[in-house]
Amino acid sequence: MHGGGWWSYISHDPSKSKPRVDRALLRRVLGYARPYGWMVLLILLAIVAISLIELLPPLILRQLIDVTLPTKYLTQLHLLALALLAIPVVSGLIDVGQRYFSAKVGEGIIFDLRQQMYGHLSRMALRFFTHTKSGEIISRFNNDVVGAQNAITGTIPNMVVNVVTVVSTLAIMVSIDWRLTLLAVIVAPLFLLPAKRVAGTLRAIRRQAMDANAEQSNIISETLGINGALLVKTFGRQQQEEERFRTVNAQVRDLGVRRALVGRWFFMGLSLSAAVGTALVYWVGGQMVIADALTIGTIVAFAAYLTRLYGPISSLSNIQVEFAQSMVSFERVFEYLDVPAEIQDAPEARALEQVAGRIRFADVSFSYLAEAERLRIEAGQAGQLDAAHTAPADQPSMGADRGARAEGAESQAAGVTTVATRTWALRHFTAEIAPGQLAALVGRSGAGKTTITYLLPRLYDVSQGAITIDGHDLRAVTQQSLAEQIGLVMQETYLFHDTIRHNLLYARPEAGEEEMIAAAKAASIHDFIAKLPAGYDTVVGERGYRLSGGEKQRLAIARVILKDPRILILDEATSHLDSENEALIQEALAPLFRGRTSVVIAHRLSTILAADTILVLDEGRLVESGSHEELLAQGGLYAHLYETQFRQGEGA
Repeated sequence: MHGGGWWSYISHDPSKSKPRVDRALLRRVLGYARPYGWMVLLILLAIVAISLIELLPPLILRQLIDVTLPTKYLTQLHLLALALLAIPVVSGLIDVGQRYFSAKVGEGIIFDLRQQMYGHLSRMALRFFTHTKSGEIISRFNNDVVGAQNAITGTIPNMVVNVVTVVSTLAIMVSIDWRLTLLAVIVAPLFLLPAKRVAGTLRAIRRQAMDANAEQSNIISETLGINGALLVKTFGRQQQEEERFRTVNAQVRDLGVRRALVGRWFFMGLSLSAAVGTALVYWVGGQMVIADALTIGTIVAFAAYLTRLYGPISSLSNIQVEFAQSMVSFERVFEYLDVPAEIQDAPEARALEQVAGRIRFADVSFSYLAEAERLRIEAGQAGQLDAAHTAPADQPSMGADRGARAEGAESQAAGVTTVATRTWALRHFTAEIAPGQLAALVGRSGAGKTTITYLLPRLYDVSQGAITIDGHDLRAVTQQSLAEQIGLVMQETYLFHDTIRHNLLYARPEAGEEEMIAAAKAASIHDFIAKLPAGYDTVVGERGYRLSGGEKQRLAIARVILKDPRILILDEATSHLDSENEALIQEALAPLFRGRTSVVIAHRLSTILAADTILVLDEGRLVESGSHEELLAQGGLYAHLYETQFRQGEGA
């Protein structure tokens, strides 16, 4: 990453920036309406038709007052009454059609925006998700996408209908009496002057409200999910979390009140301006009626047109406010859409086929820090790190970003940046694993083991050096073909809130019933599943929490067995199992390992003894490699770990 990278782009302080609604932004916004061009055209035609039809009632009233009633023209009275009845019917039918197409366009735009954003974010590297709150992502999909859609299906059509209404109404008013028309439009500046200032104020409030709503969604997502709820309860932090939610909830409430109040003062000013214009017209027009310069029907019709004039002018004044607020939604959506995908297929990337499984790490170095930050630290410009913001290198870690925290990641939470104790998670790592070999990664927590398992399936790209499979640089092959050749069983097993069947077939949807059962048997989980009332159709619950840790891991192993990859990566895959189940799974995995390249992070001696080669890491560097006997004979770090950890763990 260069110059602060994508994270600095999406984490800027919105209160300190003033994005402009320029032509480029407008063109981009209108681009989402282009696929629905013919429907938008029908909507606009319907709007124009309704606006013109609704010009007729005041003219009918003038005719009724000035001609029909004084002359007692009964036939014309019938026709005018029918016309007054027909106008809302025809206008209403056209409006129903207009609403139908407007809904089609609006929901289509929501669909397109969400689909585009989901597709884009699904291609983001793991780094994006370790730096971004899940509640923030959900807020962009829900609140911001709907707000952006309103700009196209609400604000822009309203602008068109109001412009058409104002122009057509002015034309009729001029034809009735140009003097009263001039008097009516004198007050127009009173509508327009406050609009710009109010637009800026409401725009700022809208962005603050969206940020607060996103933070509220994040708190709900973090603390009311199964993992968060478990953490809150076991640490007795319910009151503190309620207070934290209360603070953000109060911010959302106060911003809503402030937004409503600013808007109400604005509309009060608009209403007062309209009242001034109406009073002037009645005052002057009344004198003209008294002087027989105008008829009563004319002044009644003119007064009716005043409502049609001032209403749209008020709306047009507010359009600037609404449009500015709608653009905030688009800006927030575009912030995510404009984040570049850190890991992309090269233009000439080839599919990885017929994999033998020879893996080579060629002088690989990797840092979780952005390049600019890493260079700054290496140059000695980072300053002293607060001891409270750093963790010991051997501190155990948990969760999805386990490797990122324990092995050198930069994490961001609540606006505070904490930098890990090591700049490099891996440094000058060179190793080769032959096809069919089982390689065990050994070392203290934070040594770089998990980082290797992230780099191999290209969840991150190496900072320096290269990783090759059968001589192909990972950056030169397609990500899809790489994913098809690699199977992962991570320490933190993730299961969808769905059936066991769905979770297993996620690895290979086309697999048959027999293949699925065979995989479950190989992982020693079939008998357990068969005893469940619903069998393979049992719902596992949120993140699989209806199952024990060992059951979840056996399901994860069955899932990767069903995938049948050429390369296996296991991160302490049997750590939650008892000795009996572990022995069964080790026996089941033995034929799966045969002929496949396997990389295993193991803390148990039984797994290490089965390895063809052991790679010992310390602070991101490969310090020893060889067989169990060879490493013991060297009397180095492995021998120390064996004496203090592996042998004792095996005895237990």
